Amino acid sequence: MMEKEKVIIGMSGGVDSSVAAALLLEQGYDVIGVTMKIWPESLGQDKLKEGGCCSLSAVDDARRVANKLGIPYYVMNFQEIFEKTVIDYFVAEYQQGRTPNPCIACNKFVKFDALLKKAVTMGVQYIATGHYAKIEYDQGLDRYLLKKSVTAAKDQTYALYNLTQEQLKHILMPLGDYHKEEIRQMAQDLGLGVASKPDSQEICFVEDNDYARFITERTGKESPKGYFVDSEGNTLGKHKGIIHYTIGQRKGLGIAFGKPMYVIGIDAKSNRVILGEAGQEYSSGLVAAQAHFIPFDRPAGDLEVTAKIRYTAKEAKAVLRPYEDTKVMAAFDIPQRAITPGQAVVFYDGDVVIGGGIIERGIDNISE
Repeated sequence: MMEKEKVIIGMSGGVDSSVAAALLLEQGYDVIGVTMKIWPESLGQDKLKEGGCCSLSAVDDARRVANKLGIPYYVMNFQEIFEKTVIDYFVAEYQQGRTPNPCIACNKFVKFDALLKKAVTMGVQYIATGHYAKIEYDQGLDRYLLKKSVTAAKDQTYALYNLTQEQLKHILMPLGDYHKEEIRQMAQDLGLGVASKPDSQEICFVEDNDYARFITERTGKESPKGYFVDSEGNTLGKHKGIIHYTIGQRKGLGIAFGKPMYVIGIDAKSNRVILGEAGQEYSSGLVAAQAHFIPFDRPAGDLEVTAKIRYTAKEAKAVLRPYEDTKVMAAFDIPQRAITPGQAVVFYDGDVVIGGGIIERGIDNISE
């Protein structure tokens, strides 16, 4: 009798990872449940969003599910790497006038790097998550591909574009062929107490989605006040600190202009927030750094793709163009609103993830 292949399933205490664990059992794997302890104790449990993937209640829910499924369950400590690669990064990006996506950093450095390395040391062949995405091996390309989930509303490939071939080889994502309603029904049929548990929203470590307050408490410093200026450099008034603003923002500027004004740029060096009138928040293209690709190492030339400039954005037709070093350019068929430095842009060919990068800036002259 062949020994079952072992898989560590990251369990957040939610319905998705719980059903993913059940599906892996059904598929014949030797399943081990793990919750990653990532919340730094120095910040205190009282600052942790209740019900978030790092909370005490999440651990309790995950343990109950593991017991119900009859699988071993452990809590593993990844606090140090999470603090360094996610929280410190999040704070530093805002201080530089950029708007980061901490979930992408967490996936890249913690879930699919640190956890996978831990699995290898334990003699475990795979790690698995409850992400809505699909991993398939393409024989013609001799590469693993990341593909969209069957449910567009829940597809999570945007946050997974950094996965490498070596990682994809050892990752299982059993939910890619299911709709959310089916997952909840499965959980109910299995008698799992998390069947109707709401999905976690926003960033797990930021209370009430108040980024500025979190950064101020974390650093012990107020973001210095500065000036709003227009695109010509004319002073328009005072701002309360650059961490309070993001590209495309119109509300909450704290000053009335008699007409709608939008944040179109943040200059951390001069501590200025640049405002523009309606229409100026659109750009016809972008430059992205730290580009990573999945079906190939790097595009040989221009590619017609669709692109998402943030998790909630709709895909837009674009031409992807190799640029200097590890950068790429994207020229959109239709100008896009609020292209935001620090956010990821992810490129697709149909349901296949081509890759992505971190937006450096929006541009209007794609031939630059």
